[in-house]
Amino acid sequence: MNSRAKQLEPAVEQARQRSEDALAQLAAQQQLLARAEHQLAELQRYRLEYAAAGDVAQSVTALLNRQQFVERIDRAIVQQRAELDRQHRQLARLREQWRRAHARESALDSVVLQHREEERRAADRHEQAELDERMQYRRLR
Repeated sequence: MNSRAKQLEPAVEQARQRSEDALAQLAAQQQLLARAEHQLAELQRYRLEYAAAGDVAQSVTALLNRQQFVERIDRAIVQQRAELDRQHRQLARLREQWRRAHARESALDSVVLQHREEERRAADRHEQAELDERMQYRRLR
């Protein structure tokens, strides 16, 4: 006899695998986000250092070059902030994906547990009925 709990095992295993895959993707995204945050911090630090070093008297050409370079750093910072926003949105999407996968896994585990408990109670009732029948048979003898 193929029990309901046994029949659900492939679905439970598939849900467990999806949950684990979603968790791995979430962890990878968190690492990407951390790298993007680090890059932004480095760009901002570099811009501050470079802008502060420009206080020394220089030629007009050198000042223009420095100003253009600072503007390029500013554009890189803007781009990095946009990338950081994108990484945050991706992280939120993957977190929600993992939450749904984990909820499905938990629900299936709960259903299997309920079926196993029902099957155990049915087996206990069946065993008790057999014992009662044997006792009845012994009394008749």
